[in-house]
Amino acid sequence: MIQDNKKDSKVRTVSILGCGWFGLALAKKLVGLNYMVKGSTTSQDKLAILQSEHIQPFLVNFTAESIVTDAAFFEADVLFICIPPKRNSAELLDYPKKINSILAAAENRSKHVVLISSTSVYADENKTVNENSETIPDTDSGKFVLAAEILFKELFPEKATVIRFAGLIGPERNPGRFFAGKTNIPNGLAPVNLIHQTDAVGLAIKLLEKQAFGQTYNACSPNHPAKMDFYAEAAKALGLVIPEFIEEKKNWKIVESLNVPKYLDYEFKIAI
Repeated sequence: MIQDNKKDSKVRTVSILGCGWFGLALAKKLVGLNYMVKGSTTSQDKLAILQSEHIQPFLVNFTAESIVTDAAFFEADVLFICIPPKRNSAELLDYPKKINSILAAAENRSKHVVLISSTSVYADENKTVNENSETIPDTDSGKFVLAAEILFKELFPEKATVIRFAGLIGPERNPGRFFAGKTNIPNGLAPVNLIHQTDAVGLAIKLLEKQAFGQTYNACSPNHPAKMDFYAEAAKALGLVIPEFIEEKKNWKIVESLNVPKYLDYEFKIAI
């Protein structure tokens, strides 16, 4: 079993499996807050980058069957698993198995594990969803992300912490570029479900501060403007050609959270 972490025992050491767009941003912020941070990469070249940011670097290579790394990486108060599934079908099929091998490596080493997941576990069923809603994903990636969540919760029913991110935007992911110059884009009146990197990182840090482990969190801005309005304004702000949408509302959802205000009391910094 993953070890217990006493409520009065401060989180000091955090391991981040997958220092990509979100993981590296989280790691850098934690270093600035004086946490001891271990970061993983599958690339030898990236070890020096992590080191330069005062992140203890580890080379971690894993398959559906095994993980090759220094076991010291998993010695942490909290382990964040930040490895979204790849888009191709072979990688998708292996994703839950990879999560399983990671959990096996973390067992008895990491006191708490946080799985970064996605709001793609909810289908577009033309309604508002929260953490208590049924999860019936309608995309392949959503199905395999949900399979990984289920596996995690079966192994650690009382200690599984899951953060389901909505669409991530921010540095190098400026939404103004997503549809700029395009025309006849469907579903223009559908609400957007997005979260800025600043809030994604802030919410994760609040989780550590509150030690509110063992819950599932929908991490999504509370604002849900229409797709056509949001992306038009974003393109305009960059001086790009404003996209043209079809004024229709088909296949949508609004992602809300009951657990973020209840357990984290987090205030979003970036308005969507």
